[in-house]
Amino acid sequence: MDDVPARIEHTVLGPETTWSDVEGVLDDALEYGMRACIPPCYVAEAAAYANVPLVTVIDFPHGQGATDAVCEEARQAWSDGAEEVDMVCNVGRLKAKEDEAVREHVAEVVASVPVPMKVIVEAPLLTDEEPDRVGKLVAEADAAFLKTATGFSEGGATVADVERLAKHLPVKASGGIGSWEEAKAMFDAGATRIGASSGDVIAREWREAQSDGGPGDAAY
Repeated sequence: MDDVPARIEHTVLGPETTWSDVEGVLDDALEYGMRACIPPCYVAEAAAYANVPLVTVIDFPHGQGATDAVCEEARQAWSDGAEEVDMVCNVGRLKAKEDEAVREHVAEVVASVPVPMKVIVEAPLLTDEEPDRVGKLVAEADAAFLKTATGFSEGGATVADVERLAKHLPVKASGGIGSWEEAKAMFDAGATRIGASSGDVIAREWREAQSDGGPGDAAY
């Protein structure tokens, strides 16, 4: 029960993100015991600023980089202090049924660093058969997590997407989750992590629900 905030990745990844924005997220993460998911350009500064578990993104948000370049991004992020890395699946190759190319790309990036790799599959863009296919490919590539969405395309996390992806790997539900009620629905569907720019709101509402004897008392 007490580990819920530690399973929230408080996030700031917009194109106008400043260091001041990152500081705010880090301060919130410290206050509530959350992780912080921040742009790669700020990881080294963030590691020096606060003792917070750091997550960053690479090849974000489209996932169309060359494999060698994405591997180098991963190595730089790890060297700067990232404890976990979120990469983006090449959805175009997936839709073209270039399954081996998808698997090999993810596997090489996963192998490039000794930290957990999450693979963002942009579930809102997938057809009915694609979530299971990409889930299997990413699992075969030895990634640690599947992540629902970047938040920069159509839609975000849904209960149905989490349930399907969780059959293959632990899931980080991300995209449009703004309250503890919404986060709880994702946890109940099988999510292991929540990624949200409203992480502070979720953590605060969870604390309040726990104090009131509400759904925050559920063990996760």
